Amino acid sequence: MPSTRRRVDGVILLDKPLGISSQQAVSRVRHAFHAAKAGHTGTLDPAAGGLLPICLGEATKFSHLLLDADKTYLATLKLGIVTSTGDAEGDILERKPPVTDRETILLALEKFRGALTQTPPMHSALKHHGVPLYEYARKGIEIERQPRCIQIHDIQLIDLNDIFLKIRVHCSKGTYIRVLAADIGAALGCGASLCGLTRTQTGGLTLSHPAACTLEVLRTMTDVERLARLLPVDTLLAILPAIDVDAEQAERLLLGQKLGLKAVRTVGFARIYGPNLRFLGLVEVGEGGRTVPYRMLAQNHETSGVMGDEILEKTPG
Repeated sequence: MPSTRRRVDGVILLDKPLGISSQQAVSRVRHAFHAAKAGHTGTLDPAAGGLLPICLGEATKFSHLLLDADKTYLATLKLGIVTSTGDAEGDILERKPPVTDRETILLALEKFRGALTQTPPMHSALKHHGVPLYEYARKGIEIERQPRCIQIHDIQLIDLNDIFLKIRVHCSKGTYIRVLAADIGAALGCGASLCGLTRTQTGGLTLSHPAACTLEVLRTMTDVERLARLLPVDTLLAILPAIDVDAEQAERLLLGQKLGLKAVRTVGFARIYGPNLRFLGLVEVGEGGRTVPYRMLAQNHETSGVMGDEILEKTPG
């Protein structure tokens, strides 16, 4: 029997479980909402859990912005173990007596604050000639990778239990926590591998938000309860400045026209709102208030929820 998909717009803060890919998580959320369109804001490996913001409908227009956002992770390292992948899924290459002195560990962690360079691991989704690096790694092929500049804004020791070290890392995009774990192990002289990872924050969105939920919770909700968990589309842009315009200016922006907003002092990307606090989309503001539409919502858009009972497509159930 065919299942219907409908227009649903908004953001779900999913607490992704271990063992499934980000795309599988997107598919399950899309199915739960019978949504016509869905996407995520940055991959979490199957072995990692935690915050995976999932965009539905018009929110997908802005999902790419969180790809560049800073992230926060809780990571558990196993000291004294070096593996081929940097985590528990790889083969053990080396065992050494673990360093478990708290003061020594704190001194080592201090070295990882600030600007660093990191070489992406072979076991990653980065592509070489269109093929993910992990595919080459599985065949025993090593591809040369260029080091990348990253930023560790903060790193904190959360717990030290025997050979297990738990840390909180606030970092820039492109940071591989598996590589960081291995580098911390090298700095300690005993080696380390990642054995647990949870993402707790992406940009201005957090796992502790009251609307965050698991797939299991979503499955047990009624349709009305699920829709109540949807956050507005502009939640994705909450860290950007906001600009208000009148009805005429709003109409011009939605038609793709540029504006001169001399009273605006912001430069760069900004959220734009029309009358009645209606979110219109994302604009880019230049010197002198020159405002250019960047990503605007469909003109019949509501900021969150279902567009009436409109059915957009039918797919085999």
